[in-house]
Amino acid sequence: MSESQPLTGKVAIVTGASAGIGRATARALAAAGAHVIVTARRSDRLDSLVAEIHGSGGSATARAADVATLSDVQSVVDATVDQSGRVDILVNNAGIMKIASITENDVDDWTAMVDVNIKGVLHFLSAVMPHMIERGSGHIVSVGSLAGRRPFPGASVYAATKFAVRALSWGLHLELGSAHGIRVTDIQPGYVSTDLLSDQPDTLAVWDEAWSGRRTLQAEDIARAVEFAVTSPDHVSVSEILVRPTDQPT
Repeated sequence: MSESQPLTGKVAIVTGASAGIGRATARALAAAGAHVIVTARRSDRLDSLVAEIHGSGGSATARAADVATLSDVQSVVDATVDQSGRVDILVNNAGIMKIASITENDVDDWTAMVDVNIKGVLHFLSAVMPHMIERGSGHIVSVGSLAGRRPFPGASVYAATKFAVRALSWGLHLELGSAHGIRVTDIQPGYVSTDLLSDQPDTLAVWDEAWSGRRTLQAEDIARAVEFAVTSPDHVSVSEILVRPTDQPT
């Protein structure tokens, strides 16, 4: 292990790694020396990311999966343990955000957010936790949101899912920290320029107009926060990191 690569010998799983925060986080952890298992639904993007990491001298493996499907998740974790013998770091990053007034009563969108943003986190927790408990160490990072501290109009259900992530993270700290040596971190970004709203062009256009002339966060800013948490000394548990754009007015 070197100062420039403090995660040498560590094995990390990053969900939602095909784009945005997940992709940037995978690159950052690999640069810090970890072997990174990148997972998402889009295998072509995962393959591209692995090639990029290898080209930079890092180590990574792609495993396509849908976090909302427990059997997919279990397969990723089982294959990782079979190949590498351990999971040191889990970054629960996969998430979706559907913006609409609650009065539109779009139950399908609500269910999709619950399936990915809450059940996806629980699925990976269920699959990884026994291995971490057995080894008496590990770090579970979940990418929550500023919306997990306060809702905003059009995102009541999304905010509810991120409130759940925040509550779960704190509960995990209490149950897994001193008893099992497992650290837990909730990363809470404000507005980040990613493709999270790429499937909602009208909403994205409104947000882009509202942010015209203002500086947003970039995916790499959140990746640095994740890296800070997981490279802190073992006796230090960074429970929450709230990262807001300086120009965010609310």
